Amino acid sequence: MSEPGRTLPSRRTHPASDRLARGLRYTGQLTCWSLATGMATATTDLILEPQTTWCTALWLIPWYLTGLSLPLWAVLRAREKAAQQSDHDDDPPRHWDKAA
Repeated sequence: MSEPGRTLPSRRTHPASDRLARGLRYTGQLTCWSLATGMATATTDLILEPQTTWCTALWLIPWYLTGLSLPLWAVLRAREKAAQQSDHDDDPPRHWDKAA
């Protein structure tokens, strides 16, 4: 047990990077699911050929979501890679140890 007034170390050291990773995961899932839904609705529209107005408008929504989520995912992924790279800037490359 710890002494009164002291806290145990938390496993979360970088809450901002955790938030970024969570946002990246959710955006990736949105991209995948909207693309799958778009393909399914396009197939349904092709096979069943519904003539209702709402159905022809409905099958476009997943494609719009895919188009919006892909750039967002790319930006978040680039920020995550930049954050990972800046964390490792302090360490010298491994091949420098061999030269010494």
